[in-house]
Amino acid sequence: MILSLACALGAALLYGAGTVLQAIGLRRAADTAAESRWARLWAARLYVVGLGLDGLGFFASLVALRDLPLFVVESVIASSVGVTAILAVLFLGARLTRAEVVALVAVAVGLVLLALSGAEGPGVAPQPWSAWLLLGLVAPVLALGVLASRLRASLGLPLLAVTAGLGFAGVGVAARIITVPQELLNLALDPVPWALALYAVIALVAFGLALQKGSVTTATAITFGVETVAPAIVGLTWLGDRVRPDMETAAVLGFCLTLTGCILLGRHSTVATA
Repeated sequence: MILSLACALGAALLYGAGTVLQAIGLRRAADTAAESRWARLWAARLYVVGLGLDGLGFFASLVALRDLPLFVVESVIASSVGVTAILAVLFLGARLTRAEVVALVAVAVGLVLLALSGAEGPGVAPQPWSAWLLLGLVAPVLALGVLASRLRASLGLPLLAVTAGLGFAGVGVAARIITVPQELLNLALDPVPWALALYAVIALVAFGLALQKGSVTTATAITFGVETVAPAIVGLTWLGDRVRPDMETAAVLGFCLTLTGCILLGRHSTVATA
């Protein structure tokens, strides 16, 4: 359990640091007076490093999901916004409000409670029909995103954020139940990795479109809420995720503290686009 929890925390740190490095890289690229494309690319090299950290964070989260419940891992990963907030203060000159300082404390307390309450164990192996159902649900999520992208901002933004949250939720669920066979051909025939890849693409595109339509805080809050709550429900009702005996209250309190704190810190999750 210690290794899985360390991977979840490592993923949060990597995602948070990656966001800040991307922000610094974009700022340097925008400020450079160089006309050469290669010179501008070199100025934005930290952006590429940030993307690399995001990739490492993703693989760390996959390791964590092998043995920890979805409600623990998804909450820990969402706390990367707290890492981003702290690093933004240190390196980007951002300022935290009093409410955001309280939110950071709430996230920290919530994570401790979640770490203590989550029972270790692999996810339940899905039935063939349920794996195909996970892949089939890509279609309505995609349809929701396409519809939302064509609506005016007042309605399109929240629907795109919901789409992004469902996409990230699908990634978490797929990562929890994916199995790596000895023969790679069998992996290509498995619907779960295809679902994981498709949900990831939908989530990233929908979140980017939501940010373009309006409020960063609103888009992030809705996305965080859906991507944290939905996998937790699926994990507890379908995948065999468990809470330690007599720790149910601690689990609920920790989940609520972490989610609320992450939502309050949501504006920092998109510092790279600010």
